Amino acid sequence: MRRVEGPSDHVVVIGAGLAGLSATLHLLGAGRRVTLLEQADTPGGRTGQQTFDGNAVDTGASVLTMPELLDEAFAAVGDSMAKNLRLTRLDPAYRARFADGSSLALRTDGDAMEAEIRAFAGAREAAGYRALRRWLTELYAVQKDRFLGTNFDSPLDLARPELVKLAALGGFGRLGPRVARYLRDERVRRLFSFQALYAGLDPARAIGAYGVISYMDTVGGVYYPEGGMGEIGRALTGAATRAGADVRFGTEAAWLERVSSRVRAVRTRSGERIPCDAVVLATELSTAYRLIGARPKRPVPLRYSPSAFVLHGRTAKAWDLGHHSIYFGAAWERTFAEIIREGRLMSDPSLLVTRPTATDPGLAGNGGEIVSVLAPAPNLNRGPIDWERVRGPYREELLRTLEARGLTGFGDEFTVDETLTPADWAARGLAAGTPFSLAHTFTQTGPFRPANLVRAAGNVVLAGCGTTPGVGIPPVLISGRLAAERITGK
Repeated sequence: MRRVEGPSDHVVVIGAGLAGLSATLHLLGAGRRVTLLEQADTPGGRTGQQTFDGNAVDTGASVLTMPELLDEAFAAVGDSMAKNLRLTRLDPAYRARFADGSSLALRTDGDAMEAEIRAFAGAREAAGYRALRRWLTELYAVQKDRFLGTNFDSPLDLARPELVKLAALGGFGRLGPRVARYLRDERVRRLFSFQALYAGLDPARAIGAYGVISYMDTVGGVYYPEGGMGEIGRALTGAATRAGADVRFGTEAAWLERVSSRVRAVRTRSGERIPCDAVVLATELSTAYRLIGARPKRPVPLRYSPSAFVLHGRTAKAWDLGHHSIYFGAAWERTFAEIIREGRLMSDPSLLVTRPTATDPGLAGNGGEIVSVLAPAPNLNRGPIDWERVRGPYREELLRTLEARGLTGFGDEFTVDETLTPADWAARGLAAGTPFSLAHTFTQTGPFRPANLVRAAGNVVLAGCGTTPGVGIPPVLISGRLAAERITGK
């Protein structure tokens, strides 16, 4: 594994999202002195939280899987997740509601899910689920250490025995058809393939290896931290501070002071000069490249994931909603064609509705329910949509859609505190107006994803969803560890 050359006693980490916090803890655990800079006033990045009328609202990621990766980060400094976070395993992880009026709970316990599917679609489908679960588990076991958890120096690093096993498992075929081998009922298939959208892909076109995301959701389990998703960043920050990190919020990095190919100091927007031996850029990829002053040479342009149109709000009335509910439209393949390839709004929306107060009522300071509605949408590169004009009408259309699917009167009861469009994500500095970064196409996966070791600056390493291994809470936590390893070695 290639490493940063030269001394690395003092590292400046820029960005206190989960990737930057993970990198900080792993660096501290390896004996480095760390200064962590964050331009916002709070940690967490895309796993943040905001207060509206006394309610603590998760404004970013709402699905936590693979919490053992959090424990790994805490353990790097001799701490533990159990001392810092109280997690609840969600059961069901999701409740799916289909256009035909049927519904199905997604449970991560194998026996419980088999029983759900048997009652929903019959014994043959239940047996297919068991076989699918075994396949997803094998897929994850093959990938977790040698593909997800490894620094790549070149595509030749793929040439290992696990690659042969991954190919034998169908990891380089298509995910949608592979899931269809096990499950005949299209409704059930959706529950085990929609996760490809997290990676910016159409399930029918995603490679089978991305079934690993379905594993995390449907086998590994979905969790929620008491106090909301913002507690994750706060807890990691607390552990880093106790371990000696100098954490500075409200501090924006303006440029990197470089002599030849080596960064000697980080200059802040306020004019402060922070000398350092190495830098970890745990920022949006475009921000990292701007700070470095260079971009990698790639044969094809970077391709970004779809974006999201999100409503955050509240209601005084309780609704028939679990923690996570997915309202599937009748259309499926057409939906992905519209948002990924055609750059249009969904003609038959599928929506993720999150009610965190179902698990943690204390989030609502004044009582009632906190509800967020997420609709996948084209990113700004793909869809030339006038979001300022569309914002209000589309919000009302989505609320009418939920009413038509069983939440009668929801639109009248729901108070919207915030509406986020791709244009708003872009205003927050997210490239292409998407919070989901680069799509996991084949040419943007593993050693083909933008590397975390920067050739133009020999002591700068990248972390976050734009580099390896990719998008989502588990991958960004891994990315922080991989960035630290580029500095400290394994």
